Amino acid sequence: MKFKAQDKQNQLIENISSLHLVVGVDIAQEMHVARAVSYRGIALGSPLEV
Repeated sequence: MKFKAQDKQNQLIENISSLHLVVGVDIAQEMHVARAVSYRGIALGSPLEV
């Protein structure tokens, strides 16, 4: 049985635990921004702009 891409993504998200650090990066414009969040979605520190 094949999984849909969304099902696979949902499985990966469900595996995130308190031992994980999630880092988001926005590279769409000239200035790139990265931010770390906890497994609960709480922002940690300030964004890093490069």
